[in-house]
Formats: sequence, C-alpha cells, structure tokens
Amino acid sequence: MRLLLVRHGQTPSNVDGLLDTAVPGPGLTPLGRAQAAALPGALAEEDIDALYASTLVRTQQTAAPLAAARGLEVRVRDGIRELSAGDLERLPGHTPEGLRYLRTAFAWASGDTALRMPGGESGTQALGRYDAVVAEAAASGARTVAMISHGAAIRVWTAARAANVDVTFAAERPLENTGVIVLEGTPADGWTALSWEGAAVTPAGEGGPAGEALGTSA
Repeated sequence: MRLLLVRHGQTPSNVDGLLDTAVPGPGLTPLGRAQAAALPGALAEEDIDALYASTLVRTQQTAAPLAAARGLEVRVRDGIRELSAGDLERLPGHTPEGLRYLRTAFAWASGDTALRMPGGESGTQALGRYDAVVAEAAASGARTVAMISHGAAIRVWTAARAANVDVTFAAERPLENTGVIVLEGTPADGWTALSWEGAAVTPAGEGGPAGEALGTSA
C-alpha cells in the first residue's frame, strides 16, 4: 500500500506556536484554507483510493477540497489525531516545557513506549491507535491511501515504523502545513519512507532534506 501522510493546513495555534492537541480544536486560518484548496493539485499524480482525517476539525477542513475533487468519502478516525499534550496543552512549543512534548514523543519512537506524556497518553497508546487506523486502511484493499493528520503524530509514527527513518532524521525535519510524507509497505512487512515533503528519503544516517531540530507540532 502507498500511504500519504499529510499534515493539516495552518491554524491560529500554529501561528502562535502553541501546543494545541485537544478535540475538536480550532479550524483553519485563511492561509490554511488556501493550503487545503491547493492540496488536490499538489496530489494530482496520486491515484487515491481512500481518504482519512482525524477527529480534529482542522484535518477534516483540510480534507474537504480533496474529497470533493476526487469524489471520496472522508473517513474520520480518532486514532490519527495529534499526540495528546496532556498537562502541556496550550504551552508555547519552544519553551522548555513545550519542548518536553516532542522529546517525550520521540522517545516513544526510540522504543520507550511505556513513557507517558505528563498528564497524557503513553507511547504504547499513541502508536497503537495510529497503527490501528493504518491497519484498517491496509485491510480495506486500497492501493493508495491519504491520511490528513498532524505534525508530531506523523513524524513520530514514521520514525517508529519506517525502516529507513530514524529518530534523529525525523526530529531534525519539521513537516510544514499540508506537507506530505509518502510511505510504502504493509503492517505485516513494515514500511519504507519514499519521500519527505518532496525530497527522497535516504537510508537512516545518510542525510536528507534540511530542517530544524525538534520543530513544533500540532
């Protein structure tokens, strides 16, 4: 299966640099709506069979133009929502406490899945719920699936599950609004990342697209 993990369009919390992970969350800014409107064109070469969005408003708003252009139903699933910030909710992402969010999340991708976000979920819970939606999509028989999801969730799941993406690679590479990571594989055989925002993904430890360390999420 070809899996397109797409971050939602810009929100007011993105503009303000805040951790904002609770359901239902804010809608898109005018720029975010323009980004969503451009998504069908950006994915024009992808033969998408199924389209998923999370339970947060911003992903469903981002998915709507793509769904309309392709005649697809948007399958809303809680499992691909953002990694819960717990007690860190609404903190600025670049403060010491805010940075604790991504450090905890990337520790999950390194294998410390018993670690729990302060006041929030564990890595086992977060990766497990994401795995369940990916498994559902794979079991449907769809050949190409787009999932409109969230920055931290996409980066951490990819680092945890793609054979050629390690934590250092994912942590140093932010995912911009409506940025796309393309993977290929199956839940049984594993996943390989093909591209990260249009740049080919090289094997872990061999470089790749430039980015800033521990970028903000949500």
